[in-house]
Amino acid sequence: MTQTILVVDDKANVRTLLREYLMENGYRVVTAENGRVALFTARQEKPDLILLDIMMPEMDGYEFIRIHRREADTPVILLTARIEETDKVLGLELGADDYVTKPFGMRELLARVRAVLRRVGQEEVDMDVLRVADVVLDRNGRRVTVAGNDVQLTPSEFDLLAILMTAPGRVFTRLELLEKLQGSALEGMEKTINVHVRNLRTKIEADPAHPHYVETVFGVGYRFCMET
Repeated sequence: MTQTILVVDDKANVRTLLREYLMENGYRVVTAENGRVALFTARQEKPDLILLDIMMPEMDGYEFIRIHRREADTPVILLTARIEETDKVLGLELGADDYVTKPFGMRELLARVRAVLRRVGQEEVDMDVLRVADVVLDRNGRRVTVAGNDVQLTPSEFDLLAILMTAPGRVFTRLELLEKLQGSALEGMEKTINVHVRNLRTKIEADPAHPHYVETVFGVGYRFCMET
């Protein structure tokens, strides 16, 4: 089944370039010129992935993510001309899965698109349901419960939790987690993992400042606690 990508950018030439390139590589592509139009398009088309510019009129990329994340967990790759790390971190904190800095190479962008779609669609182990302590993760249903309560996670948070839960007690380095999430290191920063872990903890931990499930192993990385 052909996967659909929503391209959101206020520049018509960028939308055209991305649409033609992605269609040549087998994807169905729909476009929007700002966040407001993108919300309507996403509700109608239900894309498999969104390529999202940040700086746009009427509604920018940040506001789009804030609203869209309340409605769907579609993976989002930011297209950003900003080079400040704080801008990229803000996008990740709002629920973006990855980012590409303009100007970017089309082959790099395609690699990131494929990596995110592959990551969302694949199962790393044969088990459909992972259970550790009182956390249950259903891969097929993309559902997580903690102590019987549903928890809404972004695609990156869900996949990060799944990686940790496949090997409870094992310490994963930040670089290892980054590569598993993105498919390759590419432009990614290890600090990206810190942001995703922080977001995940706010959703599954009773006290994020003193995490019970996702533990930090200082100087190394993170692990999922095996004990309740």
